[in-house]
Amino acid sequence: MPEGRSAYTRGHSQTSARGHQPTVFCSYCGRKVPRHKCFIQYSGFHITDPVLRKEISRNQVSAGTNKMYACPACARHRGIIMKRDQTGRMVSVKKKSGKRL
Repeated sequence: MPEGRSAYTRGHSQTSARGHQPTVFCSYCGRKVPRHKCFIQYSGFHITDPVLRKEISRNQVSAGTNKMYACPACARHRGIIMKRDQTGRMVSVKKKSGKRL
């Protein structure tokens, strides 16, 4: 990967002449980040059991979704995006075991 490129790809819609970019807060660490750098994740309540899904109508369940913003550091740490090496291939991140000697 050429020097100066990011480890992830995103559209360059921030380059249009619109002035100051709005900032949002990361839902995980609270860092203030420009909106075009954030990664959006939706969290909500889903009924996965098909029997319950048939019994309960949509009017009885208020299952809203929350829009969560993740800064690039939290997105890499939580596995929302994968870091890339210099050739552009995905790098597998090995998780540490919780055992201590």
